[in-house]
Amino acid sequence: MKTRHDMSFLELQAKGFQVLQEHLGIVGMLKFIQQFDTGSGDYTKMREKLLGNPTIDEIKAEIEEMKNSKTA
Repeated sequence: MKTRHDMSFLELQAKGFQVLQEHLGIVGMLKFIQQFDTGSGDYTKMREKLLGNPTIDEIKAEIEEMKNSKTA
């Protein structure tokens, strides 16, 4: 049997998935692995496209408008 020092990266990965599944179950293992997903795209560009580049005064006015609509 190979020790962890003799394993290839694929063998180590397979063993790691096996251990995670044994200790966390399949759902727990998948949730754990999802934490390390780097995602894709450019968050900054997407945020600017969605939100624009509002000034502090514009943000403040929007907050006030939201507050007023809840009390009306």
